[in-house]
Amino acid sequence: MTLSYDLYWSFRSPYSYLVTPRLVALEAEYDVRCNVRPVYPIAVRQAGFFSNADPLWFSYFMRDVFRCGEYLGVPIRWPVPDPVVMDPATRTYPEEQPYIFRLTQLGVVAAEAGKGLAFIAEVSKTIWSGTVDHWHKGDHLAQAAARAGLDLAALDAKVAAEGDRLDAAIKANQDAQRIGGHYGVPLMVFDGEPFFGQDRFDQLVWRMKQRGLAKR
Repeated sequence: MTLSYDLYWSFRSPYSYLVTPRLVALEAEYDVRCNVRPVYPIAVRQAGFFSNADPLWFSYFMRDVFRCGEYLGVPIRWPVPDPVVMDPATRTYPEEQPYIFRLTQLGVVAAEAGKGLAFIAEVSKTIWSGTVDHWHKGDHLAQAAARAGLDLAALDAKVAAEGDRLDAAIKANQDAQRIGGHYGVPLMVFDGEPFFGQDRFDQLVWRMKQRGLAKR
């Protein structure tokens, strides 16, 4: 029996990026299906989240992100540009966001096409790995979509035509995320149980094996 789980995931989250290669490898080896449910990052959902945080939270976060990448052997560099535009002096976020709304809606369209995991894997690698400069220019995203078996122009056309519906789908994902047991990403919800954070991947697999996870 094929197992399945919901993945609440953000294009602005380095931890979402860091867990994704393991989720791809898991699905390749085992009879399990990932139901990708993109959400907007916490900076968009709660505009004052970072400006109100203790400064030690942010400094530790930045140290931990790159340490995790080094430990996992996953290349990581803070994206240029940041998928979410921020005022660095105040750590506040304007309502006008030229990147994250499109990216998240593209993720929903890719998931609806049955290629959500491949799409977020390829696009997040393009954005976060540091292998390309200015991920938003040229054909970087088009190439990432093509590697996932999708056509970026077709995805963008759907985003342009169905923006309100896709935004409603993202809102539904965010509501389901909280029902699932947490507000952060990456959040994997399997059999009603939440596993929050890239460092809960091994526990997710452990639980799946208890429920009969089998190799392909």
